Amino acid sequence: MGYLKSGGVRLYYEETGRGTPIVFIHEFSGDHRSWEPQVRAFSRRHRCVTFSARGYPPSDVPADPDAYSQDAAVADAVAVLDALAIDRAHLVGLSMGGFTALHTGLRHPDRVRSVVAAGVGYGTARDDAWKADVESLAAFYADDPQGAAASHGSASVRVPFMVKDRRGWQEFADALAEHPAVGSANTLRRVQGRRPNLYGLEAELAGLEAPLLVMTGDEDEPCLEPSLWLKRAVPMAGLAILPRSGHTLNLEEPALFNQFVREFLDTVEAGAWTPRDPRSDPAARPLGGR
Repeated sequence: MGYLKSGGVRLYYEETGRGTPIVFIHEFSGDHRSWEPQVRAFSRRHRCVTFSARGYPPSDVPADPDAYSQDAAVADAVAVLDALAIDRAHLVGLSMGGFTALHTGLRHPDRVRSVVAAGVGYGTARDDAWKADVESLAAFYADDPQGAAASHGSASVRVPFMVKDRRGWQEFADALAEHPAVGSANTLRRVQGRRPNLYGLEAELAGLEAPLLVMTGDEDEPCLEPSLWLKRAVPMAGLAILPRSGHTLNLEEPALFNQFVREFLDTVEAGAWTPRDPRSDPAARPLGGR
């Protein structure tokens, strides 16, 4: 454990294990602690790195909203690699972290061995109506962080976790309640509220070089359609849909999550994760007809 610098912002990180590096990038409602079930499993064979994003203690919490953006999140991920002398790593991200992993794969393909993007979809829409929700939630966090965390932590996409594992969900909710108001509000407004819409990145995503595993829960409604779209848009993508599952996939279904990620990484390391064979596209060869 320790601290590193990214553009003048101090980031807290932890690393465990030896082997091919995996960097885990947390969601809005998480922090470096959110990946404990994965670190315990994967550090047996991999060098596992977790870090708290800017705005999430023990990392710095800048008061200036301009310190937050999707670009800054990508720069932070690269700063982690640089500070730890990691040439290339597998990136595993959930939600906000999944977006950062995807953008890092697009902008720094030479640093990324593969990308797991789980629970990616919020804000991926054909209009901007969702931005009002972001502003409303940001204002809620700024005015009443405890109330906002309680409301956000029990949102519809978290209910499957709550139902299956009340103890695990409570641990997640307690950690969320510790996040500072200024970091949460700034992150919502400047990262979620301003990041590029995935639908507008179709051409770039079609050229993604890194193998990609998209994961979603079938009860994570905002992420279902974007996940299916990513599968279709990215030739290097595979899609895993976890049944009866919500947004907090890695904590809600840790064994299943780990199984899919492990098999994906093993396939990538074997050089066997290749672009989709065009013959499997029904638009090119419907139902095997002439």
